[in-house]
Amino acid sequence: MKIRSRLLNILFWSIISAAFIGPGTITTAAKAGAEHGMSLLWALVFSTFTCLLLQEASARITLISGRNLGEAIAVHFKGKASRYLVLVLITGAIILGSAAYETGNLLGAAMGISLVLDVPQYLIILIIGLVAAIVLFFPAIRTLATILGFIVVFMGLSFLTTAIMIKPSFEEVLQGGFIPSFPTGSGLLILGLIGTTVVPYNLFLGSGLADKGQKLKEMRFGLSIAIILGGIISMAVLIVGTSVQGEFSFEALANALTNRMGPWAWYLFAMGLFAAGLSSAITAPLASAITAKSLFGGEHPAKWIEHGRFFRIVWGFVLVVGLIFGLAGLKPIPAIIAAQALNGLILPLITIFLVFVVNDQNFMGKKHLNGWVNNILMAIVVWVTLMLGASNILKAINNYINMGIVPEDRITTVVSILMLLLTAGIFMRVISLRKRSGNNNQ
Repeated sequence: MKIRSRLLNILFWSIISAAFIGPGTITTAAKAGAEHGMSLLWALVFSTFTCLLLQEASARITLISGRNLGEAIAVHFKGKASRYLVLVLITGAIILGSAAYETGNLLGAAMGISLVLDVPQYLIILIIGLVAAIVLFFPAIRTLATILGFIVVFMGLSFLTTAIMIKPSFEEVLQGGFIPSFPTGSGLLILGLIGTTVVPYNLFLGSGLADKGQKLKEMRFGLSIAIILGGIISMAVLIVGTSVQGEFSFEALANALTNRMGPWAWYLFAMGLFAAGLSSAITAPLASAITAKSLFGGEHPAKWIEHGRFFRIVWGFVLVVGLIFGLAGLKPIPAIIAAQALNGLILPLITIFLVFVVNDQNFMGKKHLNGWVNNILMAIVVWVTLMLGASNILKAINNYINMGIVPEDRITTVVSILMLLLTAGIFMRVISLRKRSGNNNQ
């Protein structure tokens, strides 16, 4: 590839990294740094490479089979008794996760405005919701999201610059980035760091955007650079978070940037947070509708076009739910982190269905089936995310009902073993699927 085509390729795939660098990433990563220093940096390293692994598989499905991920899942389960249950389960999970994200997006955008203007939060949220609805209703003006994306890029670069200026200890960065640790009370943050980077609906969005005429090598190059750069910016946010003084807040984070870069950094952060929230407030409902269309659009294509009733019902539902919770007076930071954690819970479900499709010769052919290294890596992702999700839920229940009678380390051990057995069972099914689809193609 020539330099120009390489740059255009990276820019094309940057929509994935831009989609996960929103208020959720800024809040979760910065709070992780403020409360636990560099010790949770490994979760961002893990989630960045997980994002690359899963997005590559999702895009590969489109390039090889000509179908996007949702269409491939629908065809894979065609004729099976579980088909509608699977489709409804995936759609429900994506819509639920997107609605939670939407709440965080609206709250994050409102906080960006609140940093520079004294305006009631409910009024800002209503205006942002109205703008998002207009942009979604009239696709021709969706270039607004692209413009906002450039503002988010500048904010990301300011975090990266500040992280370098802080001059963190190289040893601490290496230790935090590659040696997993689980400080007390960090479970929700770890799950949130994964959920905010490997956004489940982005797997469907990336697959739908993939250019069917693009070569695998070109796709992998552009996607790799874009996601790794996005991951580096997320890690920079965490490093900047370590310099926050006192209790974490958006004001404290803005002060940390201002102390290093000057007063203008406060306004850049405020504008960037607003732009990230508004652009994501448009992307989340749109991605939900695209996902539902890819799963169900094959049966009623006329109703699932962008101007169609079903398409608009889905994005409208996500936007309205986000508005309801955004106006409910929730505290922005806990609500945003909870939304990221919820998507971390949803991730293993979507990953499992992705694994089934990418190991089916009927779609991928023998040459482009998932390699065993990739399958092992995906198994690790499924196990880790299942373990983190289940253990956090059980710990919360244990603390609420039994007042912490069962030791947390025992819960983690038992859940880890159970989720390992469950993951092994899932991948035994994958092995069986590869054999069956191979026999059918002979």
